[in-house]
Amino acid sequence: MKIFFRAKSLYKWMMRHKFIAIIIIAILVLAGYFGIRTMSSQNQGEISYTTAIVEKGTLITTVSGTGQIAVSNQADIKPRVSGDIVSVSVKNGDEVKAGTLLFKIDTSDAEKAVRDAETSLETAKLDLQELSNPPDELTLLKAENDLLSTKESIPKDEENILNAYEDGFNDVANVFLDLPTIITDTENVLYGQELADNEPDVSGGNDNVHGLINSIPSQYIDERTEFLTFTDKAEEAYSAVRQKYDDNLSSYRAANRLSDQETIDALLDETIQTIRAMSETIKSEINMLDYWVDFRTKKGLRIFSDVTAYQTELKSYISKVNSHLSTLLSVQRSIQSAKDTIVSAERSIKEKELSLENLKAGADALEIRAKEIAVQQKKDALTDAKKTLDNCYVRAPFDGIIIEANASKGQSVSSGTVLASIITKQKLAEITLNEVDVSQLALGQKATITLDAIEEMTLTGEVADIDTLGTVSQGVVSYDVKIALDTQEDKIKPNMSISAEIMTNIKQGVLLVPNSAVKYQGEQQYVEIMSSDGTISRKAVEAGLSNDTMTEITSGLNEGDEVIIQTSASSSNNSSTGTSNGFSAGAGGGEMMRIMR
Repeated sequence: MKIFFRAKSLYKWMMRHKFIAIIIIAILVLAGYFGIRTMSSQNQGEISYTTAIVEKGTLITTVSGTGQIAVSNQADIKPRVSGDIVSVSVKNGDEVKAGTLLFKIDTSDAEKAVRDAETSLETAKLDLQELSNPPDELTLLKAENDLLSTKESIPKDEENILNAYEDGFNDVANVFLDLPTIITDTENVLYGQELADNEPDVSGGNDNVHGLINSIPSQYIDERTEFLTFTDKAEEAYSAVRQKYDDNLSSYRAANRLSDQETIDALLDETIQTIRAMSETIKSEINMLDYWVDFRTKKGLRIFSDVTAYQTELKSYISKVNSHLSTLLSVQRSIQSAKDTIVSAERSIKEKELSLENLKAGADALEIRAKEIAVQQKKDALTDAKKTLDNCYVRAPFDGIIIEANASKGQSVSSGTVLASIITKQKLAEITLNEVDVSQLALGQKATITLDAIEEMTLTGEVADIDTLGTVSQGVVSYDVKIALDTQEDKIKPNMSISAEIMTNIKQGVLLVPNSAVKYQGEQQYVEIMSSDGTISRKAVEAGLSNDTMTEITSGLNEGDEVIIQTSASSSNNSSTGTSNGFSAGAGGGEMMRIMR
């Protein structure tokens, strides 16, 4: 009850002092917030890194599988390539040793592939050697002369531009020798008084265009209406060209041979537009007169001699105008071509200067690395070609007796064809592998085998047979692999369960890092390196082979570099550093950061 009355009294006090109560509550809330935040930050640990030292070592890659000791010590002999059999060296009952040649498949294509691969490798090596060696004196001299020749072409190109502009102004001047006469005569065709003066059929005081209209008898209303469309077009075309001509003439009078290039460019453009408009005007007037003559001829009416003279005059003008237009367009193209030539030469100079600098400096590390990769690719291609050639020679996988040797010379075979079978005294182990693992196998690869029933026994052997055709079950492809055991222990019984690990590759003296050190950004591989002062930086690398724990680094790192393999956050205020299993732990964060000590 006392607590109740105290709470009630406190409530009444707060109601009487609302402003003070609000301030007190706000202070309590803020204090609680910052207190919780401080406690949280104290509990938040610092980021720490686990590192590893880049070291040279031996990388072994393996594939593993499970299976049983084979009940039968018989194996089928199948080729690994397709082709025609060219020789058969065994028959049923022959006892053979491992590696004995049994069949030979046509090698002509495989031998050619080897020759081509050898040539490609030699070319790649020469490219690398040429890139690695400093440029010879002749190569440098050619590059310098090429650059000098391009530089020397600039003055000639500039002179060509000046000549082109000179030609352009001359052509414009030639145009204006003819244009005044042409513009006057085209005006006269429409608005002269010759027809009214010379033809009694044309009323006095009419200009030519109206005289022509009125010369079409009034009963031919449709023909007169159609003729009006021709006269309207001719008058509109003349009105447009007259304005262009007057403006163009003013520009021509204001310009001279010493005008700047922009002025002559503008004058050329303007004159070309005027010439085009003039050509359209002449064409419209010719169409107008042709219609009038055609009408009068059909109706048996007399053709005015002045109209015939106009037609002849206009046809000569259309030829002259088109010739001027062709000339102006040609000189305009010449000017642009000369400008483009200079621009191209200036670009070429920059490229050749840079090329000469690069030639003198020699190849950079990236270019050399690219050529080295090309050499390695050609080596791999040669290895593959030789392997294909070797597969043309079908040999005994182990000691044994040949049975069911049914293949004959000239027979076409493929990778699934059984050429013969072999029975061996050696015990065989059979395992099943998926399509990814089996692609890494080859006959003769070494294997280590353990038996579930005899834990203390470890056997060795080598791959003796690989299925060429897989078995598909529920969409999964699997292949049977037979391993010939080196040891013939009586303890080993058929159908015993075994586990096999086959060595697919071994590389010695290569740079190795733990798998977790290699990261990806898109397709780019990189690692994070910790320097001696604790600074962390990202570095692009190229990775080679890898197994379950380690990855080969082919470029980007040096022996002794320290790489980040794990990032973690500690749960206390104190950051710790140390080493475990050859790894050192530190702290830090970000792409460029220092360890927090």
